[in-house]
Amino acid sequence: MTGFARETGSHGSWRFAWEIRSVNGRGLEVKFKLPAGFEALAETLRRAASGKLHRGSLFAVLNANRETQIGSSPINEPFLDSLIEAAARVARRHNLPPPEIAPLLAVRGVAGGDESGDSEEARDASAAAFSSSFAKALDAVIEARAEEGARLEGVLAAQLQTIERLTEAAEACPARQPAVVRERLAKQVRELLEVSKDFDPDRLHQEAVLMASRADVREEIDRLHAHVAAARELLAKGGAVGRRLDFLAQEFSREVNTLTAKANDVSLSRIGLELKSVVEQWREQVQNVE
Repeated sequence: MTGFARETGSHGSWRFAWEIRSVNGRGLEVKFKLPAGFEALAETLRRAASGKLHRGSLFAVLNANRETQIGSSPINEPFLDSLIEAAARVARRHNLPPPEIAPLLAVRGVAGGDESGDSEEARDASAAAFSSSFAKALDAVIEARAEEGARLEGVLAAQLQTIERLTEAAEACPARQPAVVRERLAKQVRELLEVSKDFDPDRLHQEAVLMASRADVREEIDRLHAHVAAARELLAKGGAVGRRLDFLAQEFSREVNTLTAKANDVSLSRIGLELKSVVEQWREQVQNVE
């Protein structure tokens, strides 16, 4: 399921914004990009997401900045001094020009103040504010996914109706009528006997019975009807049914492939190929279901 949400907030000197993107996925994968010093928060937030979601790839980014307090330095000067000294030593050792200051300002921990001076209580309070905002953004993503799911349900239901219609067409195909099957087999036996009179009639009879059983698609048609009914029950049930629908999609493909392989008539082959196309479309849509 796809979705996007943005949630802004503030806490103390922090001004922050969450952006969460959700795309399709067979399982659940949650990735984070967090500010320096708050990486440990990822595991807690990942558990919160897995408690509400079962499928999809989620990427959450927390953009957070601290407002510079009056009288405080926006530069961590001791850290910058150490970087300049180290860079100068390396430059002299390799006979290079002196280092420029601008690239060193982009090093993490140089600009934006020193967050390592926060007390443990202050950091816990900031982490709690980030977590609360994440929960709101996550709920917004879930709501967006639910809206998409409601639209998708109609698409899946229509495709199931097409699968059912084509299955009924295969069931009613004139080529499957017993009289037609018998005549086709009889014709094949006559053609073989015309080629050679040495064929054993009993063996021919056995081969004809075997050919008839191989061409019978009754079981495949019955299973397709059963899969359609099961899929409709899952859609009506709602909730996290994506994995089970994905399994049904594989079963649909298996039965349709077998039916098409057994088809010994052009009209039945055409129905089988059309079924293949619709089942593949249905399988692709099912990947979007939670």
